[in-house]
Amino acid sequence: MRPLNLRRDPVRLTLSAAPWASAWYLLGYLFVGTGLCAIALTALAVGVTFGVTLAGLPLLIGAAFAIRWCANAERARLRSIQPEPVIAGYSAPAGGGLVNRLRTHWADPATWRDIAYLCGMYLPLATLDTVVLTIWLVFLTGITLPIWYWAPWQSIHGVRYHGYQLGYFPNGPHGHPGWGLYVDSLPKALLVAAVCLVAFLLFNYVLVATARAHAFVARTLLSEYTDPLKEAKEILREPGPLTAAETAGRPAL
Repeated sequence: MRPLNLRRDPVRLTLSAAPWASAWYLLGYLFVGTGLCAIALTALAVGVTFGVTLAGLPLLIGAAFAIRWCANAERARLRSIQPEPVIAGYSAPAGGGLVNRLRTHWADPATWRDIAYLCGMYLPLATLDTVVLTIWLVFLTGITLPIWYWAPWQSIHGVRYHGYQLGYFPNGPHGHPGWGLYVDSLPKALLVAAVCLVAFLLFNYVLVATARAHAFVARTLLSEYTDPLKEAKEILREPGPLTAAETAGRPAL
């Protein structure tokens, strides 16, 4: 199953689970991802600060475990939109002892990929998710405008004006200066709702595409690294027809 499939028309996409799962995933990152980033940064700072002494080596090991726990939490969240499991591929300690465990954890590329996602990618991903979610929620809220457009109000020179401002109206809906649309009637509210509905249907593609891009970054950094040229290298290492011919042409000793 591919819950974030974009091959649908706008209406079918909106009625599917894709935009809602995408919104939940991005919204969850703004809360869960922020907490995990804070935990990882704190563990890393404490481990580096006290790890310069022999007594601080256990703190470095604990920091590695805390970072791994945070990364595993993100891997579990990723399963909500991409059911395929994410294999971390952590290295096992070569032997017992504090120093061996420390070397194994901090020499493991998987640990640094976890840090790259949890801390290094937090700001760009959080910024992207916030912008996209805010625009999506604005369009979604605009669809409901005919229900509540009359509720907001402001008092200007003792006169009370009801309506929702889409722009700047310091002197009321008919005063000057002013720009935009002052929604103070049902026809205006219906017009805005219709525009927001069309924009919402189309913006769902952006929302889902953003969730897919975010998930791609998460899966790339949190998965076990595989060499894209692995198969080609294996073919080159295998004996080819020229090698077999050379071997057959050699005189027996």
